[in-house]
Amino acid sequence: MTIVITIMVETSLNREKVFKMLADLESEQVERTSSTSDTNKFAQAVCAFSNDISNTGRNGFLLIGVNDNGALSKLKSSDKLLQNFGGLRSDGNILPQPIMSVQSYSFDEGDVIVIEVQPSPFPPVRYKGKTWIRVGPRKAVANEMEERILIERRSTNVSMFDIRPCIEARVTNIEKEPFLNTYLPRAIDPGLLENDKRDFEEKLAALRFYTSQYNSPTNAGILLLGKKPEYFIPGAYIQFVKFKGNGLDGDILNEKKFTGNLMSLLPRIESFIDDAIIIERPVPISTLQEKTVKNYPNWAIRELMMNAIMHRDYESNAPIKFYQFDDRIEISNAGGLFGKARPENFPNENDYRNPVIAEAMKVLGYVNRYNRGIARVKRELKENGNPEAVFNYKRIGAFGVVVYDALFEIIGIEYKSEETIDGTSKETIDGTSKETIDGT
Repeated sequence: MTIVITIMVETSLNREKVFKMLADLESEQVERTSSTSDTNKFAQAVCAFSNDISNTGRNGFLLIGVNDNGALSKLKSSDKLLQNFGGLRSDGNILPQPIMSVQSYSFDEGDVIVIEVQPSPFPPVRYKGKTWIRVGPRKAVANEMEERILIERRSTNVSMFDIRPCIEARVTNIEKEPFLNTYLPRAIDPGLLENDKRDFEEKLAALRFYTSQYNSPTNAGILLLGKKPEYFIPGAYIQFVKFKGNGLDGDILNEKKFTGNLMSLLPRIESFIDDAIIIERPVPISTLQEKTVKNYPNWAIRELMMNAIMHRDYESNAPIKFYQFDDRIEISNAGGLFGKARPENFPNENDYRNPVIAEAMKVLGYVNRYNRGIARVKRELKENGNPEAVFNYKRIGAFGVVVYDALFEIIGIEYKSEETIDGTSKETIDGTSKETIDGT
């Protein structure tokens, strides 16, 4: 019997080929282990196969349930084990995400679980901040020269927008302090940083924010760390508008443009959602009891906004639109479903238009686990009493989501705006006012 879990890489692997690998010695393409719980060992192997330091172009295979001498360890495969191994791809510890599959093959002496890994087009790939490679049949942490080889190889695989060079920009357009003092310590293992003698440009290049071939930052470098990213990428901002009523024809009650690099923009948009969007109100549930209900759950709106930032098409000049109406919020961005993600499999399948930006947001803590956010958004909305979010993913070149206000749905409250004596506005709910952020 053969059990297969989500395959992300083209494979011609079959039971006969697995049997032959059992008889061979470990090599640059094959590693064996009898353990089913050594997550670090598995992840290091996946990382090393992804980097393909010898540039063989061949897939690597981690055989689980096999002793060092090639004999089977009488492993009994299960759905849980397969899911755990498949989780190595999306748990965010291996960056950028590996291209891999997990399959199980049964033999008389036991089962063999095979993790097949394709060489990454965007090396170096790191596990918890370390670049692992294979040196013959063993694993090792890449030295400075080996990392440089991987970085140079990546330039031949440039296809994604965020990895391409921003030809007009120079390293002087990058903010140095946030990269060195905030991003780098989160992205690279602290022990490795202590002995890292590379110059600023080389450190940027190691994380895909600079290309020495063009002496320019990449688009990802400008988006994440640029001094004026909108100068080079005109659509790189978020436009917030609050309308009176439920349509675009309503008066504009508040308007705000969020600009700047992602290192500064992400915490500002997060604070804005908490301080200016989320409202709490006690709602009666019986004669003597009431509960506090939010119009929107903080985490859900934050997650939807982070998804828009991570997945948008930055080649479009259109900004991310963040519109608030009396009864709902609408978030939309240029760029529809990408790659493997299609209308028939959304949201169970995902892919990344901006792999470097996705990695950076994971490093900074704005994305926790890949491909889990939508499920949690749905749960948070349901628990807060909001109707289900409505996703619009069938339009070509655009993606949108509508989230309806729980307070408006539950008790029919309309949010009104009243002008204060100093010209600022306040939210009014049954006569109770809450001043919005920045006094607007």
